[in-house]
Amino acid sequence: MTIRRLPKTVATITPQRLSFFGGGTDLPAYYEKYEGGVISAAIDKYIYVTAKQHSPLFQEAYRLSYSKTEHINLIDEIENDIARECIRLVSVEPPLYISTAADLPSSSGLGSSSSFAVGLLNALHLLKGERVTAAQLAEEACEVEIRILGNPIGKQDQYAAAFGGLNHFSFKRNGRVEIDHLVLMDNLVNTIFKNSLLIWTGIQRNASIVLKKQNNNLEEKLAGYNQLKRDVDMFKKFILNKSDNFLNEFGGLLDSSWQTKKSLEGSISSSEIDEIHKKVKSLGGLGGKLSGAGGGGFFFEIVPKNKHQNILDLYGQTRVLNVDFEPLGSRLLYEMY
Repeated sequence: MTIRRLPKTVATITPQRLSFFGGGTDLPAYYEKYEGGVISAAIDKYIYVTAKQHSPLFQEAYRLSYSKTEHINLIDEIENDIARECIRLVSVEPPLYISTAADLPSSSGLGSSSSFAVGLLNALHLLKGERVTAAQLAEEACEVEIRILGNPIGKQDQYAAAFGGLNHFSFKRNGRVEIDHLVLMDNLVNTIFKNSLLIWTGIQRNASIVLKKQNNNLEEKLAGYNQLKRDVDMFKKFILNKSDNFLNEFGGLLDSSWQTKKSLEGSISSSEIDEIHKKVKSLGGLGGKLSGAGGGGFFFEIVPKNKHQNILDLYGQTRVLNVDFEPLGSRLLYEMY
């Protein structure tokens, strides 16, 4: 009998995402009654997770290195909630060392927490010699973040991180997720990303606080959520019947969707955030929206490439970011035996 060797160290790379339309309808409070839909794209900004067998010489069961370092002997003592529950779910014999790094700041509306959960789960499975599907990774991340930790978030981020690409995710009443992987003609994805920018608001926020407020008044704002879902269908019509005026149509729909999103809860935007969007439009922007739950993070703005310098001149390279499309989801970066 051949015994397969297990890797001593693995590293995964997992994309973050931009949510274009439908964000909020992936909340259980909505889709369990009305079914939801989101269109999002993975981007070339990543969460990196390394997991390795830790030397017993360190005399600790677990060492975690992220924005802080934890040295602990019991799973229950791990302070990082996501790491603790992922380790509990995908049991790997200690001693265990885990480290993570990111291309962008956390709490910026690009799904970093879920990308971390997906990337860590993937790394733990790989350390056990298990190759699992993107669907399993997404559902396990939802299990950790939503059911176990009780975070008031939706299911779009976990699926975007696991699958990558540009997708229409449909959230069914029974919790099932259907995926329409969108392959666009005429390099339309490249057109979108070459003519767009991310503008950093300088505000990091806890998405759970904003989403908890949204959950609490969802029924009062039902018309707004229904409109967000209709925007998903409208965007699919745009991309299937592309006109010469596509960028203006896309920017206008983003703007309209952003106005609807702001109406759901007061903390989603602020006068400071609104001023950024107003300035970008005055310098040639065609429309955009704040990525994620709101309250801070990045604006995703449709800006023709020949107008990019206007935005750079105003905000500088520390606040303006070009991103590109990422067709792949969470995957193995390297393994060592």
